[in-house]
Amino acid sequence: MVNDLAPLLTAEGRALLDMVRDTAPADELAVATRLRREHPADLVSAAIGQARLRQRAVPKFGADDAERMFFTPNGVEQSTRASVAGYRAERMKALGVTSVADLCCGIGGDAIALARAGIRVLAVDRDPATAEVARANAEALGLGALIEVREADVTEVDTAGYDAVFVDPARRGGRGRIFDPEAYSPPLSWAVGAALAAPRAALKIAPGVPHEAIPAEAEAEWISDGGDVKEAVLWFGTEPGAVRATLLPGPRTLLGAGLPDPDVRPVGRYLYEPDGAVIRAHLVADVARDLDGGLIDGTIAYVTADTLRPTPYATAYEITDRLPFSVKRLKALLRERGVGILTVKKRGSAVEPEELRRKVLPKGQGPNSATVFLTRVAGAPTMLVGAPAGSAVTAGGAS
Repeated sequence: MVNDLAPLLTAEGRALLDMVRDTAPADELAVATRLRREHPADLVSAAIGQARLRQRAVPKFGADDAERMFFTPNGVEQSTRASVAGYRAERMKALGVTSVADLCCGIGGDAIALARAGIRVLAVDRDPATAEVARANAEALGLGALIEVREADVTEVDTAGYDAVFVDPARRGGRGRIFDPEAYSPPLSWAVGAALAAPRAALKIAPGVPHEAIPAEAEAEWISDGGDVKEAVLWFGTEPGAVRATLLPGPRTLLGAGLPDPDVRPVGRYLYEPDGAVIRAHLVADVARDLDGGLIDGTIAYVTADTLRPTPYATAYEITDRLPFSVKRLKALLRERGVGILTVKKRGSAVEPEELRRKVLPKGQGPNSATVFLTRVAGAPTMLVGAPAGSAVTAGGAS
């Protein structure tokens, strides 16, 4: 990638990047053939490949940044979403951090967010190609004065002169995603040691990390963006033992109160689906308390209540029907209600939503919409039918 990147940083390379910026995949061959008449073939291929990566990066970084940055395939896949990196950088700033050693910096996404928060960054990565891309990105976004990129083994870097350490260990290997924290590169135990040696630290880890693997000295925070869980962060030098769920945009943060599991109760008029970060953080009890609700089953993270209360931490649905699981009965109910648009959600069910939708919803059945939850209620396979609370059209036709 270093050999690919250097020519792209020349005047000719940058001009080519502008030419191919909006090239659709179906047009790449024709565009490449035309450009190779006047430019080196390797440079044309590199420009088209980089344009393709920039297009893929837009959802994470936004069009304005993505069109100026440089990427590797792994960098697009593994880098932090800009909204999440920005939130974390602002939290660092609020903690009084003015300098950060960003270990395993990748293509520089987190370093960019930290620098934009006014924080000086040492960005370290041992891969020469990745470090070169991170350096190019700092310059491309006008942040070179705040970001020093160093190619080195992070385990050999002296971080003593920095207010905080940020570590984003590699969680993918040759066979895909790595689930064992000690198989991260570097291992989680090393990252925790580096964190404990710093005044403050943040370690980015997979959201599925077992709670028992979280060190007692750490605060654990799960972050979602637009309803999708993106990552977990272990904070050091903040509130040891605290557990948070943070929802973006916002941010809105739920701090756990250490509550016991909610009671199981009969299904009420409303069903609440907690945000994924709330579930990962084991804070469903905190949401249930605020809603004066309980669980529909001791093993299912759905909260039920008799009244509708606003909450940013769960989505509310009004339940119109409760049925034992039966494809035939559901099909008849939807036909009776004139439902032609069906959303299928499941928790605690082995049924595939798309397969069920094909079976129960013939085309052109009606104009109404409904949501069906495939789940368990008091241990029994159950279908709960309804619609988002306040929706103009529900399965029963009421608002």
